Amino acid sequence: MTRMTAARSPYSPADRPRLGLRERKKIKTREAIRAATYALIREQGYDATTIEQIADRAEVSPSTVFRYFPTKEDIVLTDEYDPLMLEALRARPEDEPWMDSIRYVMGKALDLSEQEDPEVLRLRAHLGVQVPAIRSRYFESMSETGRLLRQALAERTGRDPESLEVRVCAMALIGGMMEVSMYWAENGFDGELRDLMERALDVMEHGLERKPEGS
Repeated sequence: MTRMTAARSPYSPADRPRLGLRERKKIKTREAIRAATYALIREQGYDATTIEQIADRAEVSPSTVFRYFPTKEDIVLTDEYDPLMLEALRARPEDEPWMDSIRYVMGKALDLSEQEDPEVLRLRAHLGVQVPAIRSRYFESMSETGRLLRQALAERTGRDPESLEVRVCAMALIGGMMEVSMYWAENGFDGELRDLMERALDVMEHGLERKPEGS
């Protein structure tokens, strides 16, 4: 049986040697919990997998699981990319067109995701489509990401992050990226995720043109 590995944290101790021992232990615990969860879901399905089983497989207590992840859905969906994406977005030149900055940052996010086990990426996308509780939490987590994006967009444009224009711009992007993931899963993971993202960004940047007849 092929072994699934956890989504490797971009803050892995191997990559961030300046982190203290306590933080490195936290990262290892999070990754152990994720790895246990993915393995159990693959073996017996999402609904049959319990927090107690996850804790036993990860060799931690159930209370430790809840300390790191408030819900089972969070174990599946939580990653640590948002702070990195926000940092990368803020580092882009102020005069760079917004969509060029977004393309750069999304490319970096995909570079990170491609370091993960491909089966994990597909499992997460599949569960987001198939499990209502995960899909619901997915929408909530995307709203949280949207709030971070609003702040970066407001800094770039000098606008209020709570203004209608900033909120619409940020959530249009977040909604588009969420649809890319769902489309990918619903269509049997056909095609490259990077290509689908580029198609989505093209639509957001240029609009939806009328499809030529007969094509």
